[in-house]
Amino acid sequence: MKKIKELFAKIPRSQWIKAAVWGTLYVLFLMWHGNWWWILLLPVILDAFLLKLIPWTWWRKFKDTKPRLYTICSWIDAIVFALVAVYFINLYFFQNYQIPSSSLEKTLRVGDFLFVSKASYGARVPNTPLSFPLVQHTFPKWLGGGKSYIENPQWEYRRLKGWDHPKKKDIVVFNFPAGDTVCLKMQNPDYYSICHQVGRKVVESRKDLFGDIVYRPVDRRENYVKRCVGEPGDTLQIINNQIYINSQVFADEPWVQYNYYVQTTGGYLPDDYLTRIGVSKDDRHLIRQQECVALGLNPTLPTYRLPLTRDMKKSLENNRNVSSVTIEPDWCGGDVYPLVEGNIWTRDNYGPVYIPKKGDSILLTAENFAVYKRVIEAYEHQTAKIGDTYTFQMDYYWMMGDNRHNSADSRYWGFVPEDHIVGRPVFIWLSIEKDNPWGKGHIRWKRIGMKAWE
Repeated sequence: MKKIKELFAKIPRSQWIKAAVWGTLYVLFLMWHGNWWWILLLPVILDAFLLKLIPWTWWRKFKDTKPRLYTICSWIDAIVFALVAVYFINLYFFQNYQIPSSSLEKTLRVGDFLFVSKASYGARVPNTPLSFPLVQHTFPKWLGGGKSYIENPQWEYRRLKGWDHPKKKDIVVFNFPAGDTVCLKMQNPDYYSICHQVGRKVVESRKDLFGDIVYRPVDRRENYVKRCVGEPGDTLQIINNQIYINSQVFADEPWVQYNYYVQTTGGYLPDDYLTRIGVSKDDRHLIRQQECVALGLNPTLPTYRLPLTRDMKKSLENNRNVSSVTIEPDWCGGDVYPLVEGNIWTRDNYGPVYIPKKGDSILLTAENFAVYKRVIEAYEHQTAKIGDTYTFQMDYYWMMGDNRHNSADSRYWGFVPEDHIVGRPVFIWLSIEKDNPWGKGHIRWKRIGMKAWE
């Protein structure tokens, strides 16, 4: 006992303070996490600051005698610490996310890098805890490719307590619900859309075209970012592009865009004018004469297909070089959820559809069975049968892009389960312009630091 007292007496006060701070933070984390088995690691953490019975830094004694070994071990120590820290932070606090498509223009732009808070809605305990940090599901080719995670063990869904939940108009990052099954050589459109178009047997037999078919756990599916327009318990309907929630108009915000056919009086629209009103180069499409004829437009005049907000549309309508601005017809939408024969819903005229809420029950009928079959079987792992009354085990959300005619969203792949929710974008920490006179890679300095949740 005397020797133990002497050991503790030799510990500097500063080390006691560090041990107290880190020990307190660790206990607070366990209170949040709720897994008290991890308390068994507390003595190990305290030992690193106090008695140091575990030789964490054994290699430092070789600084003078074996400098090469010392240098190698120093690098390994720094790299391991950084990877563990990044893994822990990415799991429970925040993650970086890059905007890859224009589905949320003009709110979030292609080339924006987001700081995404996972704590806002409550961090998920990982389904696949054994994974490499900073890699979603596949190593880059220069690292050999292949899966970046180990499938077993897999933990059941559990979300830690947050201070908010996704609400209408929130921008939300989530795992792609239809990304559970993936054709490695053709990942866009998703596996289920491809099967609907060409048949499952063709997809499974044509590996030369579609590649191997793989399954991914929830937290290893692609990250998507959309705007929440429907919460659990809501009934959503779209009539002629107008969203209705519980029979009430869900008004479009000023940044919402739709595709329009813009026909000029004879000449082409200047690039600098289109840039000034906000049409990116990738969104400028001249359509063919045959398409003009099908739309009832003059095939001899230049005609553009452009995504426009209300203000952009008004600018073009007031342009003396523009003869007409016509919204894109509904038939351009393609197949929508649920992907079954006889579905009369379309991109611009959809529903009504009830968004499942945890604890609510619904009678499964021939009319709604296709809508909820995937929810029950794929997300809740239960049996779906017409005539049964089913009680939902999770909350679900309806996500859509602001660029309504150029967004692969819930209209095409259905509901977003709560266990797929990743987090909430907080701010833009970097923004790289793809359209500028000096070439790609120009930094949009004015966007750095902008809030990203509206």
